[in-house]
Amino acid sequence: MNEKRSKKVLKIIYDFLIVFLLVSFVTTCCTMLFVSTLSASLDITLTEENIAAAAKATFLNVLLLSVIFTTVDVMRRRITVEKPLKQITDAAEKIMKGDFSVRIKTRGRLGTDGSFYKISTCFNDMAKELSSVETLRTDFIANVSHEMKTPLSVIRNYGTLLQMPDLTEEKRMEYAKGVEEASRKMADMVTNILKLNRLENQQIYPNAKRYDLGEQLCSCLLRYEQVWEKEGIEIDTDIAEGVLITADEELLELVFSNLLSNAFKFTPSGGRVTVTLTESPHHATVTVADTGCGMTKEVGARIFEKFYQADTSHASSGNGLGLALVKRIIEITGGEITVESTPDKGSAFSVRIRKE
Repeated sequence: MNEKRSKKVLKIIYDFLIVFLLVSFVTTCCTMLFVSTLSASLDITLTEENIAAAAKATFLNVLLLSVIFTTVDVMRRRITVEKPLKQITDAAEKIMKGDFSVRIKTRGRLGTDGSFYKISTCFNDMAKELSSVETLRTDFIANVSHEMKTPLSVIRNYGTLLQMPDLTEEKRMEYAKGVEEASRKMADMVTNILKLNRLENQQIYPNAKRYDLGEQLCSCLLRYEQVWEKEGIEIDTDIAEGVLITADEELLELVFSNLLSNAFKFTPSGGRVTVTLTESPHHATVTVADTGCGMTKEVGARIFEKFYQADTSHASSGNGLGLALVKRIIEITGGEITVESTPDKGSAFSVRIRKE
């Protein structure tokens, strides 16, 4: 504390000397010029007493002006520089400690046109963004922990049951199958988390190539042949032929597989899933529609969030990451995705992709 005070005192003395020298030089020059001009015009001979008196008066005036200018300059710097810097430093220290709610006032003495106003505005934007990222990170960790807890509990329970001494072969196979399904679900979730993390950090870069989009859709659809046959789901397709696009085939395959998987998951027995492909001069549009449970506007606004599952009755067959992956892939590839849905009537997801 004493060291800081000493530095401030030395700085004030230094500033005073600088101002004193400048004012002394300017005032002395002006005084000498004025006296010389006056004596010449009035033909007055200056005596040593007159010169000494003038010098003394000049010195006192210079000293007074120097004190005034130094005081004004110190106050100005304290208000316009030191105080804003202290606010920014204090706020930065709070952020370093994890308090992302801190904000710097951008009005009043900081001014609205100065550099400190711009710095404060940028600082507040940064703090707001960090707060959002921290919230997302916390929610993400909480959701991952919750989602992993369920399959781990299932595996532990089945593992305990498998240790029973008088276990029949039928029960043993049933419990082993439960362990396998829970393990698969957890593995799928971890895989999707890693993919989503790589996509969000832009560690996966689109490997664009020219290929037939219609053929890809048909290939993805045929993978669910057993599903629609088992559930008696009607398939309706209207896929244009020869639609060529330049895009990452692997990433888009993940998009269509997720959309088709959701369509079959939420369509009841005897329902219908429709897949269409149309094209315009510059875009291709894929629509996957179903006659399932549909959703409200409130649910539709959140379906692309990580781990969000509005229909808990189907939670066991998913982990809420599929549509988050779809959304991120579409953003990376420069496409667009929209959804139209009506409760109890079904949903239709449309993906618009650039052809070139």
